[in-house]
Amino acid sequence: MEGNTAWLLTSTALVLLMTPGLALFYGGMVRSKSVLNMMMMCFGAIGLVGVLWVIFGYSVAYGGSIAGLLGNPAEFIGLSGLMNPELDPTGGTVDVAFQGVFAIITVALIAGAIADRARFGTWMVFAAIWVTVVYFPVAHWVWGDGGWIGELGTLDFAGGTAVHINSGAAALALAIVLGKRRGWPRESMKPHNLPLVMIGAGLLWFGWFGFNGGSAYAADGAAGIALVNTLTATCAAIMGWLLLERLRDGHATSLGAASGIVAGLVAITPAAAFVDTWGALIIGFVAGLICALAVGLKYKLGYDDSLDVVGIHMVGGLIGTALLGFFATSSVDSEIPNGVFYGGEFSLVGLQLVGALAVLAYSFVMALVIGFVLQKTMGFRVSAEDETSGVDESQHAESAYEFSGVRGGGSALRQSAETLGRTAASTDAVGSGKEGAKQ
Repeated sequence: MEGNTAWLLTSTALVLLMTPGLALFYGGMVRSKSVLNMMMMCFGAIGLVGVLWVIFGYSVAYGGSIAGLLGNPAEFIGLSGLMNPELDPTGGTVDVAFQGVFAIITVALIAGAIADRARFGTWMVFAAIWVTVVYFPVAHWVWGDGGWIGELGTLDFAGGTAVHINSGAAALALAIVLGKRRGWPRESMKPHNLPLVMIGAGLLWFGWFGFNGGSAYAADGAAGIALVNTLTATCAAIMGWLLLERLRDGHATSLGAASGIVAGLVAITPAAAFVDTWGALIIGFVAGLICALAVGLKYKLGYDDSLDVVGIHMVGGLIGTALLGFFATSSVDSEIPNGVFYGGEFSLVGLQLVGALAVLAYSFVMALVIGFVLQKTMGFRVSAEDETSGVDESQHAESAYEFSGVRGGGSALRQSAETLGRTAASTDAVGSGKEGAKQ
């Protein structure tokens, strides 16, 4: 018991680290004038969702089921009855924290779709409403006792539906509500700091071992299978994404490698402890290929998903959830049915698609309505002037790279400051990145 508790405590810390990792990943992908705002939307989600989770979110997600749609909001309000050292920690307080950091990163993921043009205050209001009416109930649908998707028989080990399809669908809705960035897609809007992107991707991968491994709720064989599959599928996804880039564009990019990492992690999440090695390899490789293609859909369909939340998280979540219907095997978990390729019935594929599409539709419609109402009332998109000058300055009165304050030290110091300033400014125009490769 103590070992299981220690593993869940460790996993909770790993998953919390994923949101700062996401902030770095997203922050490097935006232009230099938007990096702080992007990171603040992620860190804002930590504070806001963390507070709502302990007040009523955990109860809505994991309280006694009300018609399979949500948990009893009053059952654990303010964590009443859970903050008791006599309770089994893995069934009480530790689980509260572990599931809480899942809620946090799900909200933060959405922010990437509206980079460069969203008001921070309105984003925080949106996050509070969306997590309350969408994420908390959907978590109950999938994982809560009596939740209708779980009862239906849809498999989701660690969050393909509740986290990735959910956030990706909301991201698509907000991208539609806020509209395109000024100048997109005519102007190049390349990542301003690719090393930052790579660091963020590495931290996400590191934290994901807690995300998937911790979902076993024990330091046991299932956690080990989840860890191995998380490694395996992600490696395969990198290869799939880079192969596609090489064949399509003639070169493999660092941004492609980082994006492939996330695509593989997303796709294996629902299947982490439900498939064998071959299933993990195929799911990861297919996700790398298809997500690399899917991120280009925004140019054909005309929605400006700034950092490809839809192409990676929604599409990757759909891939992993659907393919689980083919690759699930009772050889790694005797309590699940076999998928089609292991002698099972096509009915499991249908159950997977029902769960995935239900979450997608609900999240998309609710996010579209919430975003539209906020745009018409509070205003969600910044003014054209603020967007041009940069949302870091307009929303936070800060700049990520400040050189104007350098003083004294003679001409050499001034020349150094001017050189650094020119370098930072030119990065937007000439740095390597995703947008140029896809256009």
